[in-house]
Amino acid sequence: MAVAAATLLTACGGGSRTQIRIVGSSTVYPFTTAVAEQFKRKWPEFSAPIVESTGTGGGIKLLCAGLGSQFPDAANASRRIKKSEVEDCAAHGVKGLIELQVGIDGLVVAQSRQANFPGITERDIYLALAANPFGKGPNKARTWKDVNPALPDIRIEVIGPPPTSGTRDSFNELYMLKGCNSEPAMKALKKSDESAHKQICEKVREDGAFIEGGENDNLIVQKIAANPQALGIFGYSFVEENADRVKGLALGGVEPSYDNIANGAFPAARPLYLYLKAQHVPAVRGMREFLAEFARESTWGRKGYLSRKGLVASPEPVRQAGEAVAKSLAVMDEADLT
Repeated sequence: MAVAAATLLTACGGGSRTQIRIVGSSTVYPFTTAVAEQFKRKWPEFSAPIVESTGTGGGIKLLCAGLGSQFPDAANASRRIKKSEVEDCAAHGVKGLIELQVGIDGLVVAQSRQANFPGITERDIYLALAANPFGKGPNKARTWKDVNPALPDIRIEVIGPPPTSGTRDSFNELYMLKGCNSEPAMKALKKSDESAHKQICEKVREDGAFIEGGENDNLIVQKIAANPQALGIFGYSFVEENADRVKGLALGGVEPSYDNIANGAFPAARPLYLYLKAQHVPAVRGMREFLAEFARESTWGRKGYLSRKGLVASPEPVRQAGEAVAKSLAVMDEADLT
């Protein structure tokens, strides 16, 4: 099996690799980078993995583009892989992905430490950023007070993720759709015309109120830290890492904290994933050991070293299941993908 896989990689890419290559989510990037550093310290006989931040969608596309040494071995993802993406993988000969839920993150609306913006709701965010709120015409709100009289009379300026980012998918699901569906007519629309519902609920305005911040969440942190009038959207771990410069807003009255995200009280919590190409495992040195390092309790547990990076541990049963997957290299069940 190992010989066959190595031959395949050599044939496809001009030589098998001795270095693991991982692409994908900017949110998961710092955690995977930390694991890669620890892996290199523990197993100096292996080359240090290459970890690149390309965004979830872009990373999965690269992962699924084919087999061979020119294609990555794994992808970080800040959302679960889609059925259409697995089908794209299969169309390019990539059959059998190993799925690991590496932890949980909260998708936070944050502000500068110098700002005093009050808490917010999903409906507030939707009314501020939707291109066509509830299908009633172009968004005319200019200040947060236009959206909700209880909010400040300051210009709407939100810096968020681009469409290629898994964080953008999560933002649509956890903020825009929830805010949109707070209106009963929108729930009814979804049943009668799902396409129209998606357009009304997920399309953001393009008049400067929403600014795409790119795939590097640290740049969004820097921008809102320097501008107390702006809000930013990124993972809780970046708030934790930059607590001296930024702070998260309460969502629906719930503060974004480790415990609130871990126990599900924070409404915008989301699982984070790592996907590995099973067909590359026998041919790329160190993939088994890297996966085993990621799935250790001392890595991703409540007291693991990733918790110091801001990762919220998955529930214990999820971690136990992940450890079993890391040992068996079992491929994921695609039956429940959407």
